[in-house]
Amino acid sequence: MSRILFLAYHFPPIGGAGVQRNGKFARYLPDCGYESTVVTGPGGTGDRWAPVDATLNDDVPAGTDVRRLPGPEPKRSGGWRGRSERWLGVTSPWQQWWTEHVLRIGRELAGDIDLVYASLVPYETADAAVKVAREIQKPLVIDLQDPWALDEMMIYPSALHRRLELSRMRGAIAGADAIVMNTPESAVRVLHRLPEARKKVVVSIPNGFDSVDFEAAPPERTDDRFRIVHTGYLHTELGNRHRRVALMRRLLGGATRGVDILTRSHVFLLEAIERLLTDQPELASKVEVHLAGVLTAADREIGGRSKVVRMHGYLPHPETVALMRSADLLFLPMHDLPPGERVGIVPGKTYEYLASGRPILAAVPDGDVRELLDEAGTAFICRPADVEAMKDIISEQIRRVQAGEQSPEPDPDVLARFERRSLSECLARVFDGVTGDPARTEARVRTSVPEPA
Repeated sequence: MSRILFLAYHFPPIGGAGVQRNGKFARYLPDCGYESTVVTGPGGTGDRWAPVDATLNDDVPAGTDVRRLPGPEPKRSGGWRGRSERWLGVTSPWQQWWTEHVLRIGRELAGDIDLVYASLVPYETADAAVKVAREIQKPLVIDLQDPWALDEMMIYPSALHRRLELSRMRGAIAGADAIVMNTPESAVRVLHRLPEARKKVVVSIPNGFDSVDFEAAPPERTDDRFRIVHTGYLHTELGNRHRRVALMRRLLGGATRGVDILTRSHVFLLEAIERLLTDQPELASKVEVHLAGVLTAADREIGGRSKVVRMHGYLPHPETVALMRSADLLFLPMHDLPPGERVGIVPGKTYEYLASGRPILAAVPDGDVRELLDEAGTAFICRPADVEAMKDIISEQIRRVQAGEQSPEPDPDVLARFERRSLSECLARVFDGVTGDPARTEARVRTSVPEPA
């Protein structure tokens, strides 16, 4: 059995899609020949992006070696100090704390470690990962999750700031033996924009779902409401802020042309429902929208304007799964891009939405997510800001439910590609390749994305 030094700040009992990715890999990699020593934070900082969810501890196998960094965890810098850290390369107290302890633990365990695997969110982890792998002379696999400086949702003050962040990304890739991205499109971007990555192993291993989480029977409902469910984060606040500065950021080269982040919220969905209720007022007592996830003040303000909205806040993962399985329609919104421009990510909730078997209202741009949903066969797809199309989809789904018609079933062959066990096997094959184990050479994984033109 090989052992990896697994750097994963986002790890149970913190909640969220990135945590599930890390926790499930820790759960299933031992079945593929790789045990983990996990280096992570103290757990639970009160940060919006790191809610506490103790139920996710169940994903971590008993006996897993989890090394939690000692607290107190330094707070993230704000104001001018935060700006100087981001744009002048000043090392933050948080990064100093994280890197110092990662190096200490790596040195202590160097003789027992075969590989360093780093989940790079937050991206300051890249520096610690490269340093520890070099010092203990072990191969390094980095998992960027989202495409970092190549993510169209990342808004920078100027083109210079974007280039600085791209330089940091280049440094991480230069120090790695293999790069894992979580969508095919993001892997393509790395190969096209960073030619030096073509000398590396580059693979796409997406997020997914664990069939164990869906083994229980779906919850029974006794009401006659048409239930629309959204789980996870909304981006109302960021979307509004981006719209205020979009022109300036675009002129300065810090924003992707034509991106609209506000559509990755409930704003357009609720507008569609208002139009529907204007056309069919008899539905006013029949439609409910359930929002489960950490909500900002802006999210709540928008939700509070509508009588159909039920705001749950963050729910433990089993309750979130039960809520999505109780839905008549799941809502999947994304940021908007001009037609023909491909989005770089697939929201983590997409895979569990598919596994739930419930119909999906997908307000998404072109890209991997649209193609996946179309292939799976349970989604009704429109552009992110197409309020009229959303209204028509909701109206038709209400008619279908009232008529007792069956929902479409997801293609089982498509679902099978995104089961967590299968994805863990894909990651283990990457490890096989970079460790150079002769017995595993044939399992070496090379990129399956198109070569750059």
